[in-house]
Amino acid sequence: MKAVILKEPGGVDNLILADLPVPAVAPADVLVQVKAISINPVDAFIRASRPLPPWFTPKAGEPVVLGWDISGIITEIGSDATDFKPGDAVFGMVHFPGHGQAYAEYVAAPASQLALKPDNVSHESAAAATLAALTAWQSLVNLVKIKPGDRVLIHAAAGGVGHYAVQLAKYLGAYVIGTSSAVNRDFVLGLGANEHIDYTTHTFDEELSDIDFVLDPIGRDTFERSLTIIRPGGTLVGIVGNKAVITEKARAKSINGFRQGVTSNGDDMRQLADLLAKGVLRSHVSDTFSLDQLPEAHTLVETGKTKGKLIVTV
Repeated sequence: MKAVILKEPGGVDNLILADLPVPAVAPADVLVQVKAISINPVDAFIRASRPLPPWFTPKAGEPVVLGWDISGIITEIGSDATDFKPGDAVFGMVHFPGHGQAYAEYVAAPASQLALKPDNVSHESAAAATLAALTAWQSLVNLVKIKPGDRVLIHAAAGGVGHYAVQLAKYLGAYVIGTSSAVNRDFVLGLGANEHIDYTTHTFDEELSDIDFVLDPIGRDTFERSLTIIRPGGTLVGIVGNKAVITEKARAKSINGFRQGVTSNGDDMRQLADLLAKGVLRSHVSDTFSLDQLPEAHTLVETGKTKGKLIVTV
């Protein structure tokens, strides 16, 4: 099968198209013929990391294959994977955190981390709604439990995590404020945001107060400034940054602070599948690439300026 391997950590030139054996299927796994792969900033982070972080755990001598987000068709099932059958269209984030090996024509995936793809959703849209959508879901639903009437601020609202978070917060009944550049104003409002703030010309921490919840995929000074607008007892969830620093600085202001780490979870994927099927949640795919164009996708995602998601079709 065709796969893209990481020759060594570094630049995009180290992503090499290669031929690898089709992976073996363990009893709890299914073999997925991949139709679409989603690209995330963490993919580029791992590619460039020297050394590789300890949670990314290829076996000794094993080819390093990046990626976690897939949508495709099951071609084989393990003896214990009784929830699926060959021919099922499925999607999910597999082996995260860990060695996902998603940049390939076939992926052996734990059945417990997948959900059936809704018939009315394309493989491209389904692959998009994996790591990014799970991050938003696990932050707003599992961790914080956003309530109707909550005042919610979503930073980078036009991005991968952000554009799902805006839709989920609105679905949960929140009053949603999203930040982005002016060029994405209509996009963010179209997702359901009640207000938009252009971060290039407006200072959100001078305009907002009494916010119940902030989702911050950016970190740095955005994190520090966000702490000044959250009401006592409110919550900030950071997607990047040091967990202890986020918790301690938030606590000093009587705020709940969390560093959210996403994990593979089939139950959560089934919740997202239901929302996608109903049209409550929509994926915005801004660009698609072929497998041999993966380096271009990495270059683009590293800009931090992409709208919605980048997808590789297989």
